Amino acid sequence: MKPEFNNGWDDVLDDVFSAPFYQELRGFLKTEYAAGAVFPDMHDIWNAFRQTPYENVKVVILGQDPYHGAGQAHGLSFSVQHGVRTPPSLRNIFKELESDIGCAKPESGSLTGWTAQGVLLLNTVLTVREGKAHSHRKHGWEQFTDAVIRKLSGREEPIVFILWGRPAQEKKRLIDLTKHVTIESVHPSPLSASRGFFGSKPFSRTNEQLGKWGELPIDWCRTDS
Repeated sequence: MKPEFNNGWDDVLDDVFSAPFYQELRGFLKTEYAAGAVFPDMHDIWNAFRQTPYENVKVVILGQDPYHGAGQAHGLSFSVQHGVRTPPSLRNIFKELESDIGCAKPESGSLTGWTAQGVLLLNTVLTVREGKAHSHRKHGWEQFTDAVIRKLSGREEPIVFILWGRPAQEKKRLIDLTKHVTIESVHPSPLSASRGFFGSKPFSRTNEQLGKWGELPIDWCRTDS
């Protein structure tokens, strides 16, 4: 049974959900969710697609895999649910947000205000076991998100792809750079942020590019819906 988004993604991804690799991935996920704690909740896996319809995507922020602590992940890369303490990577994103365009530190770690403006918050892998980062790599998610990037790259309307970290940057090969633009840096994790994430100005650079295309800028200060 394939997920329903009730927007343009249903038709766009119909063939992907019929592919053999996805059927294998689905079987793996059934086993994993039955065996122990997996994040996000299975009802939240597809939130990025539900909240940002295919035809509305202006920007893609591509991360790695979800937060692996209880109550954090809710299907949007880097975002956490209301009332959850802001994780270190997101704190660094907020620091760069303030440094880049002067946004005050948000009270909540929810980024649903971005998704409502056409920012697709996508991870390269969409699920993870509790406490075990990268535990769902190489089980089919990479093929799925490859397909998503290809579908977006095939659109006529241009998109800014923000690629943070090596797994995200490996998707660059799937993007038609004659139409779209990438903005790349190391991951905002505390392990790497000081090696090129801080000072990379992804938010102002994105809005500058959107302006060149005649698109409205993202109000990055409006993080929460």
